[in-house]
Amino acid sequence: MTLTIKYFASLREALNCAEERVPHTAELATVQALKAHLQTRGEPWQSALANPQLRCAVNQEQVPFTHPLQAGDEIAFFPPVTGG
Repeated sequence: MTLTIKYFASLREALNCAEERVPHTAELATVQALKAHLQTRGEPWQSALANPQLRCAVNQEQVPFTHPLQAGDEIAFFPPVTGG
C-alpha cells in the first residue's frame, strides 16, 4: 500500500510537485518521519519542509506531526494560512 502526499500553495511551487505516492513502510510511522524522509532528497525538499510553521493534514483533518500514518492515508503539507 501507499501514502498519497499532496503539496499546496508555495510548497507546490517550490517543489514543482502537487501530488505523489510513496510506499508505506514501517519507518514512515508518523507524519514527522515522512517529512524527515522527504527532506533526505536534498534541496529544494530540505528547505521547503523545514519551515517551523508548516502545517499538515491526514485524510483532510489537520493533525500534529506526531500523528501516526497508515497505508492508504492522504497527507497534505501546506504553509500557514494568512489572511488580509
